[in-house]
Amino acid sequence: MDWDEFSGWSKQITDWGAQYHKGLRDRPVRAQTAPGQIAAQIPVQPPQQPEDMAAILQDFDDIIMPGMTHWQHPRFFAYFPANATPPSILAEQLVNTIAAQCMLWQTSPAATELEGVMVAWLRQALGLEDGFTGVIQDSASSATLSAVLTMRERATGFTSNRTGLAGRGALRIYCSDQVHTSIDRAIWVAGIGQDNLVKIPGAGPHHAMDPADLDAAIRADIAAGHTPAGIIAITGGTGVGACDDLDPIIKIAKTHDLYTHLDAAWAGSAMICPEFRDAYWHGVDGFDSIVFNPHKWLGAQFDCSIQFLRDATPQLNTLKIEPEYLKTSGDAVTNYSEWTIPLGRRFRALKLWFLIRSYGMTGLQERIRNHVAWAQELCEAIRALPGFEISTEPVLSLFSFRCPGDDQTQQKLVDAINDDGRIYLTQGAFQGQKIIRVQVGQFDTTRDDVMSVATVVQEVWESMR
Repeated sequence: MDWDEFSGWSKQITDWGAQYHKGLRDRPVRAQTAPGQIAAQIPVQPPQQPEDMAAILQDFDDIIMPGMTHWQHPRFFAYFPANATPPSILAEQLVNTIAAQCMLWQTSPAATELEGVMVAWLRQALGLEDGFTGVIQDSASSATLSAVLTMRERATGFTSNRTGLAGRGALRIYCSDQVHTSIDRAIWVAGIGQDNLVKIPGAGPHHAMDPADLDAAIRADIAAGHTPAGIIAITGGTGVGACDDLDPIIKIAKTHDLYTHLDAAWAGSAMICPEFRDAYWHGVDGFDSIVFNPHKWLGAQFDCSIQFLRDATPQLNTLKIEPEYLKTSGDAVTNYSEWTIPLGRRFRALKLWFLIRSYGMTGLQERIRNHVAWAQELCEAIRALPGFEISTEPVLSLFSFRCPGDDQTQQKLVDAINDDGRIYLTQGAFQGQKIIRVQVGQFDTTRDDVMSVATVVQEVWESMR
């Protein structure tokens, strides 16, 4: 393909993209294919000769699209969204075309400097105090792993990268039992071990870990000869939106000189609305590391995760590696490859720049406020259905419910709803029971889309009886 052909096909694909988004409501939200159905339509051997792009795109429509679950569908209420606004998509087209590897300042000065400004913009938007710096990670999983590695190094005097963990005893990290499984995986990868992740039961209206229980666990570990290394708190846990009480956690961390990380991957975006901060964000400035995902609720195309750092030095001391060929001469500059686990880095800041300028903070705030209000309205509509009960009350735009019956019935209802195709929900677990989760956050969803959940749930339930 030459660049003239590239131009023509790019225009065709862009037109296809616009029509795709405009027609999403006519598609089932979740893919309706059976396992293996897509692979069975693709040749086992790669082609030996070039194929025409028209044929490739036709196969894309005929083979691939039926097997896609539509994350941009306005009736996608499962998991958390991975939004892709039009300005963000356009920015990604430019990034893909330039195809820069932005690991160092000198490999793309504009990418590095824009990243610094975008982190500063979002620090202000979330109400964090001056002094926080940060970096754009690919996902909250990478940010959390970076923080856990920093906890490990700090607890071992920044020596375990060199000498390993053998013979050091147990390093202990503390969190709520409502944390995302990415925390467990970070503990595995860091070599700390699942048995040394101490989970404190969540309780109360926000399903928060009890600070007294946290402090007691730390003191018990010290008495047993273990080495406490850090605390991971959550604002907006994946399961039911659990939110820890941040202020007491920071006080405990200071008492025991522990590094702290806050996982606000989903709910952090809502903190651009000041009215939510008292309930969910008070004490946040005391954390050493904070992560939130603009690619979830804010509208930046996946992947784009911001890790804020109160002091970048411990993470740099943990991750920085600088062979001669990566050194930058001349004036002091920021090389973000030293802040993250991957050395290679995409130009993620551009989509944030396009997004924030296109909607402004007021436009983004309005969407989040709508989603929260509509989720609360929907919760009341489902509460009113005969025999249905709300399992967990709304935390921002997330709540859960149960239909009449046992856990098997809950799963049967979820499967029937998703097979129906009009909306997409997921199951979850809370206090030993299966629940059905509803999360409002797709960028283009409307009140009618949200309220349709109650209608679909009722109709599908009645068809099952």
